Amino acid sequence: MTKLLANKVAVVTGGTSGIGLAAVQHFVAEGASVIIADIQDKLGDQISQDLGEQAAYLHVNVTQESDVAAAVDFAVETYGKLDIFFNNAGAQGDPSPIMEIESEGAGRTFELLSTSVLLGHKYAARQFVKQGTGGSIISTASSAGLEGGWSSVGYTAAKHAVVGVVRQAAAELARQGIRSNAIAPGVVMTPIMAKSYGVPLDQAEEFAEFLAERLGGTMPSGRVGFAPDIAKVAVFLASDLSAHVNGVTIPVDGGATAVTLSSFGQDIGLYVEQYWSQAGLRGGSREATSGVKEKT
Repeated sequence: MTKLLANKVAVVTGGTSGIGLAAVQHFVAEGASVIIADIQDKLGDQISQDLGEQAAYLHVNVTQESDVAAAVDFAVETYGKLDIFFNNAGAQGDPSPIMEIESEGAGRTFELLSTSVLLGHKYAARQFVKQGTGGSIISTASSAGLEGGWSSVGYTAAKHAVVGVVRQAAAELARQGIRSNAIAPGVVMTPIMAKSYGVPLDQAEEFAEFLAERLGGTMPSGRVGFAPDIAKVAVFLASDLSAHVNGVTIPVDGGATAVTLSSFGQDIGLYVEQYWSQAGLRGGSREATSGVKEKT
């Protein structure tokens, strides 16, 4: 490691698993001190202990504005300042199709995936301005935030909103030295993939390997993505290497959104059904087989 983030302080929401955990680990390896913001308290405490003095855990529900504000305050109280805020926490949300989704489910999905990102911007930007230092805000978008057909309508619309927040943040905050950029992961194997498709978490690793083998051949790069692929781009956006990068969403998908992959929804639905059959599972979430890609 080259210590690209030496002496920097970061908050990573959803930092106990998947992309968030990989980001925490990479940030610490590059010299940053990190607040792990999540709702998995036992796991968060263990991760912070394992990483030592460069990491601390705080219970943060990103759908609660007071919790988001507290994450920023805790970073300053613990490490003296804030340089990076990574809006990463999320889940599938309501998997209903357009003709079945209800306002309550849509609202919950937007609250978790979009409003939380806006609140992260709000409180991180306030701290950056107070410090007079500027800073970097990173948000996890999705290929579903760039194109239709990769996920459910709630997830797709919410991730499109994340891209909108990032662009507006650049318009409003750039002159104050604040950068806002997003990462749009493609097919990424994380534990939440199993949960999204009704597979028990104790079979999550096996399920991920099963999907990775079958879906990899449909990707231009010949493989699916993994959490470290996203974390490495987050390090770049958090570091001074990206000092003149602002308001952009970077696809990290092996080229998937650069070409036409119209059969993805059918492909993943077929493979999930195959896995259920092979593993002897019953009652899987078939509503989700419309094609949910990565989960943050």
